[in-house]
Amino acid sequence: MAQLSFYMNITLFSILATFMPSLVISQSPPPLDPAEQEAVYRIMESVNSDIPWRTLFPDDICSSAPHGVVCDYFSDAAIPHITELSFGYVSDYSPNPPCNPNSTLNPSLLSPLSHLTKLFFYKCFGHSKAETPFPYFSALNQSSSLEELVFIENPGLTGSLEGRIGNLRRLRRLVLTGTSVSGSIPDDFGEFVNLEQLTLSRNKFEGEISMNIFHNMKKLKVLDLSDNGFEGNVPESMGYSTELLKIDLSYNKFSGKIPESFKDLKNVEFLDLSYNNFGSFGFPLVLAEMPSLKEVYLSGNFLGGEIPDIWGNLRGIMGIGMSRMGLVGNIPKSMGVHLRNACYIGLDNNMLEGVVPQEIGDLELVRELNLENNNLSGRVPFSASFLSKLGGKLKLEGNLDLCIDEGLKSAKVSVNLGHLKVCRQPYVSKTALFHESSSPIHDLPTLAFMVVGVFYFGGVLAEIVV
Repeated sequence: MAQLSFYMNITLFSILATFMPSLVISQSPPPLDPAEQEAVYRIMESVNSDIPWRTLFPDDICSSAPHGVVCDYFSDAAIPHITELSFGYVSDYSPNPPCNPNSTLNPSLLSPLSHLTKLFFYKCFGHSKAETPFPYFSALNQSSSLEELVFIENPGLTGSLEGRIGNLRRLRRLVLTGTSVSGSIPDDFGEFVNLEQLTLSRNKFEGEISMNIFHNMKKLKVLDLSDNGFEGNVPESMGYSTELLKIDLSYNKFSGKIPESFKDLKNVEFLDLSYNNFGSFGFPLVLAEMPSLKEVYLSGNFLGGEIPDIWGNLRGIMGIGMSRMGLVGNIPKSMGVHLRNACYIGLDNNMLEGVVPQEIGDLELVRELNLENNNLSGRVPFSASFLSKLGGKLKLEGNLDLCIDEGLKSAKVSVNLGHLKVCRQPYVSKTALFHESSSPIHDLPTLAFMVVGVFYFGGVLAEIVV
């Protein structure tokens, strides 16, 4: 299907070139250097030998290139050079040259492409039983202009990164996700001073990360190491990457304490440390010094302790996940007072107790609230409109002492509250000796009358019995 769509795009290009001559530039620019043209042919043939690339594109490839092959022009003479190569059919909107099950890549073929800045592969390696070792980009010299190296959904890509990319000192983006690449992060990564994005998610990396690796990554904005087997402490040197906007370390085996150096990361908006082995140090108060946070996820780390009252410093929070953390104590009212932008709050499967703050029900933007499996008690303080708004996204199960007013339980709301018991109404006698608005303790004459009456009638009763 991808190959058919590719050919349809080629046909459309030919029709436009035939019937719309006004689009053709009257004065043609200089042709692409033959060495670069040959390099592109050989790379495309190694990615998919089933397609007759030289027949489909016999002319200067910068004037009629397939999608995914990008040229740019340099100097006053407008000399063309290949700047981007993207392979792997993504969609009809991004019909890159499709790969086949026998795709390979020899980085030495890239040598003639002196101005290549981006190399992209999507689902090119791993559709057959054969494994493809991660390419030795060290074959390129340190003058390589490559700035973006992206491999997405290539499960057949194996090996390690050790000694493979150390020469690519101009890298700004390194994306390696959904592969079988393993081993540790090489120490020479600390020399990538221009790196802005490091995404190594959903691979088979393991081991500890060098403590000094982030010292020189001053431009790093996105760090995603999720879904691997990393372990040990998170490097304190991460605090040197003060331009960070996103940190995702979830689903690893990191342990120890969440670094205090996070206090220097004033720009971080997304922080996911969930499902690691952080523990026994209590709730990380360092979060209070990260004022830009919009999403923070700590679930699955047995940090323990109480939820601190730090939410006045984190008013921009939109999503917060604190499930399965061993949290105790009460839910702070300040969460409902200050988290006015919150859309998601997850506090389930802890040991929280006490009442649910009424202020939580005043959060106008919240669309999902999970409080199940705690020790919460008392009345559910939410209105019928709040219950209807959340529907099935409100989870209160597993709190045995939590109850709901009968009127709310019988109301037609889109959330099942059948698991909650009805709150008992306090009994007040209609024949009370005093008005409910007055207190006998504060009404001494009335109290005295009652006491005398008890003794008097008690004595009369005694005489009758005798």
